[in-house]
Amino acid sequence: MKDKLGLLIILLSLVGAVLSGVSLYNHYKSTPTDYCDLGDNFNCDIVNRSIYSEVAKIPVAGIGLAGYIALLVLARLPRTNRLASTLLLIGALGGLAYSLYLTYVEKYLLATWCIICLGSLATIAVIFVVALTRHLQKSQAIFVAQQS
Repeated sequence: MKDKLGLLIILLSLVGAVLSGVSLYNHYKSTPTDYCDLGDNFNCDIVNRSIYSEVAKIPVAGIGLAGYIALLVLARLPRTNRLASTLLLIGALGGLAYSLYLTYVEKYLLATWCIICLGSLATIAVIFVVALTRHLQKSQAIFVAQQS
């Protein structure tokens, strides 16, 4: 595969999907999550079962899982597909914006951090940077080709 940035987005989307899948599982689990309870300030269960963990009764983790799968599918499409590249960039930006909002909720409203959520934040942030780089490289290549 020549599209190394696309491959990186695919791999990162898989990481994000796993993190979201684990979080979704924990959302419905009724027992405490031992590996995520690291004291007063780090507890995924508090975050993952709070009033902020659902949007219209849909778990945020499920939305994240769907989003990462969509990004994976878009990254698999050819770089030359302008619509797919633009949608990938917009999707990554939307995911990053929502993840930053949820991080705000963790810090200021719940006063508790979730390591899985922070891992997802890091993942979507890198996906956005890579998607932006890929989009700009593609746009530059099109511009150079048009000048020839």
